[in-house]
Amino acid sequence: MFVKNLQNDFYNVIHGKQCLILVNFDVDAICASKILQTLFKNDNVVYTLVPIQGVKDIVRKYCFNTFQIEYVILINCGGTIDVIELLQPEENVTFFILDSHRPYDLANIYNEKQVQILGDPALEEDIPEYNDVYKDDSSDEDEENISDEEHESNQAKRRRLTEAKILKRKEIRQWEEKRNNILFNYTQYSYYGKSSAVVVYEMTWQMSRDNLDMVWWAIIGSTEQAILSKAESSTCVLESGNLQGHVSRLSRTRGGNVDVQQLSAIKITYDKDLQLALYRHWSVADSIRHSIPTAVSLRLWSLKGEQRLRELLAEMGLPLAQSKQQFTAMDLNLRQEFKEMVEKLADKYNVSSIVGASFTLQYGYRFKYCASDIVYAMLAVLESTSKDRLPQLCFLEASDCLLRTKKEVLDKGIERAKNMLVHIYKTAKNVLELKQVTNAGTFLYITLSEGILHSHLFSHPHALLMLAQFTLKAYVESSRNKRAAGWPLVASAIFNEQEGTCLIVGIPPVCEEQPKSLFGRAFEQAAKNTNSILEPDYFDATIARLKIEDRPKFFDALAALLV
Repeated sequence: MFVKNLQNDFYNVIHGKQCLILVNFDVDAICASKILQTLFKNDNVVYTLVPIQGVKDIVRKYCFNTFQIEYVILINCGGTIDVIELLQPEENVTFFILDSHRPYDLANIYNEKQVQILGDPALEEDIPEYNDVYKDDSSDEDEENISDEEHESNQAKRRRLTEAKILKRKEIRQWEEKRNNILFNYTQYSYYGKSSAVVVYEMTWQMSRDNLDMVWWAIIGSTEQAILSKAESSTCVLESGNLQGHVSRLSRTRGGNVDVQQLSAIKITYDKDLQLALYRHWSVADSIRHSIPTAVSLRLWSLKGEQRLRELLAEMGLPLAQSKQQFTAMDLNLRQEFKEMVEKLADKYNVSSIVGASFTLQYGYRFKYCASDIVYAMLAVLESTSKDRLPQLCFLEASDCLLRTKKEVLDKGIERAKNMLVHIYKTAKNVLELKQVTNAGTFLYITLSEGILHSHLFSHPHALLMLAQFTLKAYVESSRNKRAAGWPLVASAIFNEQEGTCLIVGIPPVCEEQPKSLFGRAFEQAAKNTNSILEPDYFDATIARLKIEDRPKFFDALAALLV
């Protein structure tokens, strides 16, 4: 069941109660939980926060932490699965689901007792009517019972009764066929809805409890959706405009005068900026090379691309030595003129997409970060799990990147983000140079071999997703085939060599304005057709694990399905 009024039907309900918060491993979920935790701390609400990595993990963590808990909050997890069937809770337990994954499971939507979805059903797409997918069979059973009791010897009446039963079965069969078509159309595509951090922030605004820190966390959650192409660009622009309105409101007092004391502590600006990854904390040359828009437009994986990059820097009047220095160490005049330099040459070098608007947070003299800087840092920290770094530690460090008092944690995260982007670029370059992008007819796929450098990085979904997006855009840019823009891509990398499993992710074609992917259902059907061992353990249906030995026949079945 949907909950529209979050203050009355959600926050006021859990206020003063002990809650369990299950948070998915993604930036948006962490930002949403951070806003919620701030409210809870101010109201002295007792809660337990547990990070969740997948479907199996949510079952294990729920069973371990459910003692004397009546209210469970699921952030970016649980919306696409039947939580009641999966978790088998007590009847007094209520689940509040705040999930940006779509589509929602219908069992959650039509459960009026234990499941509350935080959101407006009017904003959702094509939710089937209850009577179209659920049917009460009691009436049919009653009719059959009555027919048996009124058994008559008259042959004509028996025949009429038989015909009535045949017609009834035909109606049921037609209803089931219609239901299957409706369910297929509803679950055919996997996509993302509104940022969970933005949803929670809007609740705090309606409660008149919001502040600049909260709106900044909502901005970061929304920015993650833009960077990972979870939402279409027009939606991201509209959301940025709404958040900018909140920033302007919070930066002023009720009388309309600027609150000087507040602005001296924290200042958020929304202005024209360059969409270059981490350029304020990197060198100009490295930032241009490892940002997807510029790397693709300049074709930097080729020798001609490197020459084109040197020409761009020379035409900007930026000496090679300066371009290789840390941005903060460049000459002051060059730093101040850098944006204008790029804007003037953006159209000539086909990199106009890197000129846009973005949010920047300034706190004191040394703390100045763009929203995308923090997103990249948090993604890199989340993806840095290893034998020595437990997932819980990575989750806490990523959460600390949001705190202004933890600047050293954020700076370490930015260094990790640089390494992540470098390895993504190098791997994509190798894949393109060695022509390892395979055309299966209806889609493209790449498989990363076991021996590649830093292969452990791509055993994590976000890094593999970013590699897939980089590779697909680069392939389309360099391909002579006009149909290339309409092909989706599947990327696969080793997940656990000892267990013989690989990670697969599927992304939609670059021509799609709305980033909806059909790979969720396609993966499931291909595994069923080939008896492959598929583990859909992620809340995003387009990410799954597969036995390496099953991968060749799985891709063949996928190609047959997508004809």
